[in-house]
Formats: sequence, structure tokens, C-alpha cells
Amino acid sequence: MGLVPKGGPFLFLGDSLAPSFGYSPSRAKTTQIKDTPPVPKERHGLRVLVVDDERMIADTLAQILNASGFEAMAAYDGEAAIGRAREFEPDILLTDVIMRGMSGVEAAIAVSKILPRCRVILFSGQAATVDLLERAKGQGHSFELLPKPIHPQELLKVLNSPQT
Repeated sequence: MGLVPKGGPFLFLGDSLAPSFGYSPSRAKTTQIKDTPPVPKERHGLRVLVVDDERMIADTLAQILNASGFEAMAAYDGEAAIGRAREFEPDILLTDVIMRGMSGVEAAIAVSKILPRCRVILFSGQAATVDLLERAKGQGHSFELLPKPIHPQELLKVLNSPQT
């Protein structure tokens, strides 16, 4: 079941996805998402590794990003993300925080060691995220955090902006 609150369609990055924002995974190559800002020239083609243990979320986000001018790839757990990061060498790692096995924070730390220039953006709707981020901060790591649910326009706005 999707979530479409008043004021615009949202992509719910939790238990379900709301395809009502004009996006169909099967038409990803040919469908431009409605009302999404264009990718600035200097950001076009940036590589984004999307990590979520919910395959539908990871795949859908990667397809949205590919349709929006990024080069995106999905991974489905933290350990797979590390392997994919070595091969794909992403400019941006977009990862869920709470996953089975290795957490997104642990994967982010490992990827940051391999690719120190990789921007890390975490997304989560879980309260436990705060503890994981505090532990990472105590180890000298600082990551951006996006809340779930997130509107596709907001996600693209963050990805199109320089790292904060």
C-alpha cells in the first residue's frame, strides 16, 4: 500500500512504494519522472550506489536515479555494497541504515575507507539510527541522513547539491 499525502506524491521507503508519482520501474529508461529538477551538468553521470535490504526499494531508487541522469546500481546488503563499491567506484553511496547483517553505517564506514572521496548519504525511518550514527561519529565519521519517507524530488535535490 502506497502513501500519497496531500500536497504531492511521495515515495515511501519503508514497507511499500508509491508508484503514483508517475514512475514505473518497467519504463525507467523512457520515463522522465514528473516535476523532477534536471541534473546539473556538473553532476550528470555521477555514479550512485543504492543499498537497501528491501530489493524493491533499492531497485526502484536505482531506476529513478538512472532515469534522472545518474549512473546508479543497487546492492541488497552491506557486504555486497562493499564489493560493488570496489568495482563500481561510486561518487555517492546512498544506503539504508537498518539492514539485516551489516548495518548501513558499518558499510558506509568500510566504503569510506576504500573510497575516501565517496559522499555518503544514509536514509532511515528507524529510531535506532541515532545510536548507530553516534557510534560512527565517535569513530570520526560524519554522514548525511535523510528521513523515510522521502519525496523523489527531495532525494534528487540532495543528490544534485554539493556535499554539505
